[in-house]
Amino acid sequence: MAYKNLRQYIDFLETKGELSRVKAFVSPLLEMAEIADRLVKSGGRAVLFENNGSEFPVLMNAFGTERRMCMALGVSRLDDVADDIAALMQKLSKPRQGLFDKLRMLPSLAQMSAWFPVQLKGRGACQEIVMDPPDLGKLPVLQCWPHDGGRFITLPLVHTRDPESGTRNTGMYRMQVYDGLSTGMHWHLHKNSARHFHAYRRLSRRMPVAVTLGGDPVYTYVATAPMPDQVDEYLLAGFLRKRKVEMVKCLTVDLEVPADADFVIEGYVDPGETLRSEGPFGDHTGFYSLPDLYPVFHVTCITHRRDAIYPATVVGIPPQEDLFLGLATERIFLNPIRMTIVPELLDMHMPAAGVFHNLVISCIRPEYPGQAVKVMNALWGAGQMMLNKVMVVLGQHETGMDASTPPSLSDYRTILDGAAEGFDPGRDVHFSRGPLDVLDHAGKTFAYGGKMGIDLSAFPLKRNVQKDLWKHFVRIIPIKKTKSGEVRQEADRMSRQGELEDLKILVFIEEFLDPEDHFSVVWRVLNNIDPAYDCFLIPASTLSSSRMVLVIDGTRKYPDLDGFNRPWPNCTVSSVHTIRAVDEKWMQLGLGPLTDSPSLRFQHQCYPGGAEAE
Repeated sequence: MAYKNLRQYIDFLETKGELSRVKAFVSPLLEMAEIADRLVKSGGRAVLFENNGSEFPVLMNAFGTERRMCMALGVSRLDDVADDIAALMQKLSKPRQGLFDKLRMLPSLAQMSAWFPVQLKGRGACQEIVMDPPDLGKLPVLQCWPHDGGRFITLPLVHTRDPESGTRNTGMYRMQVYDGLSTGMHWHLHKNSARHFHAYRRLSRRMPVAVTLGGDPVYTYVATAPMPDQVDEYLLAGFLRKRKVEMVKCLTVDLEVPADADFVIEGYVDPGETLRSEGPFGDHTGFYSLPDLYPVFHVTCITHRRDAIYPATVVGIPPQEDLFLGLATERIFLNPIRMTIVPELLDMHMPAAGVFHNLVISCIRPEYPGQAVKVMNALWGAGQMMLNKVMVVLGQHETGMDASTPPSLSDYRTILDGAAEGFDPGRDVHFSRGPLDVLDHAGKTFAYGGKMGIDLSAFPLKRNVQKDLWKHFVRIIPIKKTKSGEVRQEADRMSRQGELEDLKILVFIEEFLDPEDHFSVVWRVLNNIDPAYDCFLIPASTLSSSRMVLVIDGTRKYPDLDGFNRPWPNCTVSSVHTIRAVDEKWMQLGLGPLTDSPSLRFQHQCYPGGAEAE
């Protein structure tokens, strides 16, 4: 299904009971994000803030459930898209022997041609109003968290072009608003737009950039999708909406943008200009990304629809709206990965607590020794999967569950119980090193660190083996570190005294965490480890050196105690003032009974200090 514009999607959500309109005043400074955080974590509706101090309504939580994600893509389930891709790839890859076989391909080829974006003559709806003079201050740009460096555009579709090949790229990179005519441009080391930037710098040329907001919700999704380099995201958009995307030329830069976008912000980045500090920003990891130097985007023109709606999102401690954008990618790209990189892959899952890149669970049908390790290495070399930090590989066996149905990879208790008895850390844990996400705060080296693979493929998954059997093999210990190397020393002491005889995994966590709060433990431990330094094997005891225990130091790292010399961020929680302000106006919002702030659960997990922990 193709939506004509964002407003049509909003109308569709409303007819399905998936939208709330808020007519009471809500500030873009902290309040909108706090409300959206409550709604997404409680499974609430999308929300349109119609009274925010600007002329433009603000849409949030538009993708905040799996149902709305499907509605945005026009499908009944996300796996439908994966099935369509698989069918198309099979048609195109099948050997063609004779003339009639080749002729049968013509309808598929004609269908593909209908997905390519097309450029229209003249102006589009996105250019109905030309803001004169352009001023970002007229947009209801959000500040989401109390220690953010300012206001950030959080759902921008950033359009750039490779100056050498001419290929367009559309990505999503947050933009800190410095003033009415300039923002930061936070494209990461591994992103295509960053590569374009370096190409322009080599050529000593200004880099044209166009930023759009809104339009068909499919555009927002494809800007986040891990498309191959040199492949236009709007080709994927055409495939998903089954209608080509209509593009128009920008007014002041040589780029094209979707004609049905709500806003177009045109401008340039000068590669010769001094980089500027950007951040802090409460990021999708649930922690602040701390200030760093990034290019400056200079605005030359702003245009918008007459009825423009400003889309925004909040990221922070999961689950957030981006979880469902990531879920779409997980399902849509499963078949392409299987058909081009890992043919034995049956299923894949990225748990919310793993914030996409920290934890991936995959499932294969094992056929030979070392196959799971081969899968780990193949996935660690595949596009954005290179940023993964911990990968678990499960096996589907004829003797386990029904072989025709892959096990549910989100049934974590079944996975742990099924593997608890047979798992051997000394044999089944594998370490590697490689790129990490630039947002990863635990790597001793920026954007580089360890990876850990856990091979559970040899153990058939069995339901109801024993309730919480895994608890007999895993121990979680809160610790307040006071001396250098204390975690390893404590693990060694426990080994010498025979306290690890029945254990396979020993996890040390920060002293304020509840070991029974499994989400917080997994989320913080995964964020806090560099597997190259913080995960290690030790003998279960000095008397049984053949039995190994996996030790995970999931605590915060300090310069004096851990030799860690990078700044450590705090987690993202709302201030007491913002929580109280939203509580007081909640009944005016028309959003139903009061929903408590999710930040209340995590406030005790913050260290003294601001975005950077003291």
